[in-house]
Amino acid sequence: MPSYEELNSSVSPTALGQGQIAEIKEGKKDGGVKIVARNSHVTSERLPAIYTDQFIESPGLARGNAAVSVDKPDGDREWVRGVKEYTPLQQHVLFWDRDGDGQIFPWDVYVGFRELGFNIIFSILAVLIININFSYPTRLAYSWLPDPYFRVYVPSIHKAKHGSDSGTYDPEGRFIPQAFENLFSKYDSDNDGAITLWEMFHLMHGHRCAADPFGWGAAFFEWGTTWLLIQKDGKIYKEDLRGVYDGSLFWKIRDLRQSKTGWNQGYGLEVNGLLGSAKGLLL
Repeated sequence: MPSYEELNSSVSPTALGQGQIAEIKEGKKDGGVKIVARNSHVTSERLPAIYTDQFIESPGLARGNAAVSVDKPDGDREWVRGVKEYTPLQQHVLFWDRDGDGQIFPWDVYVGFRELGFNIIFSILAVLIININFSYPTRLAYSWLPDPYFRVYVPSIHKAKHGSDSGTYDPEGRFIPQAFENLFSKYDSDNDGAITLWEMFHLMHGHRCAADPFGWGAAFFEWGTTWLLIQKDGKIYKEDLRGVYDGSLFWKIRDLRQSKTGWNQGYGLEVNGLLGSAKGLLL
């Protein structure tokens, strides 16, 4: 079987000759499925991942309890064993549900962001953005009345899914492997398994829906926060991003920050006092 790199290169214009690229676009490869429409240049610029079924069974089928990729076709098995009754979107927010009661209070969000290394100001900003905007949508599963404590409800977190996102979660909070792999086949221009800051902005622009200012803002906050937290050498690496989607990376970061090793990724600033945190300081 060809390696992941060989298969992934089949959709990278930098790794193929023009003849091979043309064959892929015209449907002469990959079972004759045509992935480019001649009168739509964007379909030529953003090629979907055509290698996923070599590693993942039914990659277009959304997973109910695991965030999987070609590198981890079963997801993080150890992580999944402990959270297998939660959807990947629910897993994504479990880090902030400290007592496991299915409710995330503003204080939970603040403490969680502080433990990830964000300073006081950014953590307060996160509380305002997350709890004000996502409390009521998740509350609707229980009542039409707003929650007086601005709690976010884990069981109904799928109701907080917004437009202009990556499409990696489906409307019920499942994880779609094909959509995740497409992020890299379309926007990882040098095919190194990572996305630069500029490529991240291209990704956000490519997923932007019309007349969706809330979604644009939410996507900017989410991707911007992800960049500040996990970038390394100016890039977001694929496995790190997968760990953000299923939430497993948040726990690892917290544990590393509490150890002597520390968390050596992210955009750190060595500041103290009001703006900073103990170590691995972030904006």
